[in-house]
Amino acid sequence: MSFPLSLRRAAARPRLRLLPLLLSRLGLGRSRRRLAELDTHLLRDIGLSRAQADAESERPIWDAPSHWTR
Repeated sequence: MSFPLSLRRAAARPRLRLLPLLLSRLGLGRSRRRLAELDTHLLRDIGLSRAQADAESERPIWDAPSHWTR
């Protein structure tokens, strides 16, 4: 049995939105790992303490600020 084209397209839409979300969250995790690797003087240049950088780098990838996901 074949489904109408409109139903097939509607079923494909959630998958199309999932990939960009997954890629952005993986990028967020990569950025957080890199933040943890920065030296203290580089962190000072961007206005963060070592404790702030460590706290941010330990956050899970699904814990992103809402203004990042718009």
